[in-house]
Amino acid sequence: MDYLLMAQQGTGTEGNAFSAFLPLILIVVIFYFFMIRPQVKRQKTLKKFRESLAKGDKVVTTGGIYGKVMEIKDTAILLQIDDNVKILVDKSAVVKDMTDVPAK
Repeated sequence: MDYLLMAQQGTGTEGNAFSAFLPLILIVVIFYFFMIRPQVKRQKTLKKFRESLAKGDKVVTTGGIYGKVMEIKDTAILLQIDDNVKILVDKSAVVKDMTDVPAK
């Protein structure tokens, strides 16, 4: 008789196991849509921007240096930041296109 009661109690816990993991699964899904997916989208956009750079584009680096692209190499960009002042920066340091910003 005791064996029959134990068997009935065991079948109810299988449904509880799924419902116990449901909040965890929901948190992972929400984390993906609000954190991971937008970051991947931003990285793709930035990568496409860096690949589309051309000579003459005005850009800003991560350090806040405004310059004009003079030459593009595999992993570096030669920027002109003033008359007769050129610097070599890594391509990954370029973060913004400044062509639509009005000149001062």
